[in-house]
Amino acid sequence: MTWFADLFEALDHRQLIMIFVGAILIWLATAKNYEPNLLLPMGFGTILVNIPLSSAITRMAEGSVQVGALSLLFDIGISTELFPLLIFIAVGAMIDFTPLLTRPVLFLFGMAAQLGIFITMGLALMLGFDIREAASIGIIGAADGPTSIYVSARFAPHLLGAVSVAAYTYMAIVPIIQPPVIRLLTTRQERRITMSYSEKTVSRRTKILFPIAVTLVAGIIAPASVSLIGFLMFGNLVRESGVLERLSLAAQNELANLVTLLLGLSISATMTGERFVQPVTLLVIAMGLVAFILDTAAGVLAAKFLNLFLKKKVNPMIGAAGISAFPMSARVIQRMGKAENRDNFLLMHAVGANVAGQIGSVLAGGILLAWLS
Repeated sequence: MTWFADLFEALDHRQLIMIFVGAILIWLATAKNYEPNLLLPMGFGTILVNIPLSSAITRMAEGSVQVGALSLLFDIGISTELFPLLIFIAVGAMIDFTPLLTRPVLFLFGMAAQLGIFITMGLALMLGFDIREAASIGIIGAADGPTSIYVSARFAPHLLGAVSVAAYTYMAIVPIIQPPVIRLLTTRQERRITMSYSEKTVSRRTKILFPIAVTLVAGIIAPASVSLIGFLMFGNLVRESGVLERLSLAAQNELANLVTLLLGLSISATMTGERFVQPVTLLVIAMGLVAFILDTAAGVLAAKFLNLFLKKKVNPMIGAAGISAFPMSARVIQRMGKAENRDNFLLMHAVGANVAGQIGSVLAGGILLAWLS
């Protein structure tokens, strides 16, 4: 009877809401296939931490502190920034920078598409968030889950749950978010522009030197970005070195899968009803959508501006792939280009802009860290 009384006393309507939220995340992962690697463990973890008197999170019981498993994972992997950095190694090992290296102008789109991060920061400041909270909200627009987690865990851990849910959910629905924005900012004639492919080949030496050079340049410009960009580029160096094939495959598969699983469970430790069910959570999620839209728009407008000076025009839809949602955004551009012009094949150009966005998002995160640390 005492146990039932304690359970009833501990029950909170906010916990019931979060258990429902956890069920929705699991549904999105299993029924809609939206980022299942992360949303499924995050959803189940959300249910775990919101069960009354749950042992999954650290709490006071009988005058002593009982350490919860998910709280411990959070302290080990998120508070120390270990899990996001390990994910960067895996992401780097998956990326082929060849399309970018054959057409370096695509770097511009990867940089321009981060503008929405800083505009959203300004909007968040106007809405009453402090500068660190605003940075954590703005970075959602990077369309890069690990970067969003890394920055938010550093500056606003109390917003980590909302930031993570927003970042990964919007990444999963890029095919829904981007097309209306692109159509609004481009004409049918612009969307029908065809682009030829460069026949240049990229040497193995260039592919090996590229991650080293990017790390050095980024480290000099923004030393606070060294961990972020360094782990990403190390993963790519493992891939391109040609002498660590087994480790490259392990990074792309076993490391990525295991750390993503732990990352989702760890984040759920912050998704208790007490912390998550607040008006500010809905505002953060809404602002994250604004950041995604603004980043897409900035990339498209950058491409249209560049066309003012080019004899051989680029398809402005390519600019939208400058966000870091790799490879979903590139696939969206390819599908839209094909729908407008059956002879249009934009995938490799879009992939080049997409991997440039991966670098751009990490640099944007590094700039925020350097500015606010």
